[in-house]
Amino acid sequence: MPKPPVQEPNFARMVPSGDNMERDVCVTCGFIDYVNPKIVVGSVVTWEEKILLCKRAIEPRKGYWTLPAGYLELHETAEHGAAREAQEEALADIEIERLLAVYSIPRISQIQLMFRARLKRPEIGAGPESEAVALYDWDDIPWPELAFPSVNWALRHYKETKDRTDFPPFSNPADGL
Repeated sequence: MPKPPVQEPNFARMVPSGDNMERDVCVTCGFIDYVNPKIVVGSVVTWEEKILLCKRAIEPRKGYWTLPAGYLELHETAEHGAAREAQEEALADIEIERLLAVYSIPRISQIQLMFRARLKRPEIGAGPESEAVALYDWDDIPWPELAFPSVNWALRHYKETKDRTDFPPFSNPADGL
């Protein structure tokens, strides 16, 4: 017996019943293709008093310094994702201490979860997405060469809490600095 032909989805832009926003809806089966923000996970990683930074080998902002961070994968906890990103970008084995901040970046549809973490051992190296990695003293951080505003925010939020064990997670600074 021959298989029935597979019907290709036929999407149209409309407001689904019970919703208030336009979405792509399959007019054949009613499937709603929700497009949601991406979740980025990363860490301010320290070894003693130094902070781990990675020089980006990829766009956007290739050649600028960032914290080890990237997109959360399916079926992964935020903490596991942040540890994986540190391993991929800096060959760093880290221990997550706690959530530092939750940043909302609506212009690029991102939510960023930044953790405070520490290296389990000082061995680091450039992964495939990094040109270089380095441990920086606070006064030596290349501030003008930081890739994204949220890197600056996370570093400053880290400094504000580095000697504290209990604090609520930060969010976007009111002044954007």
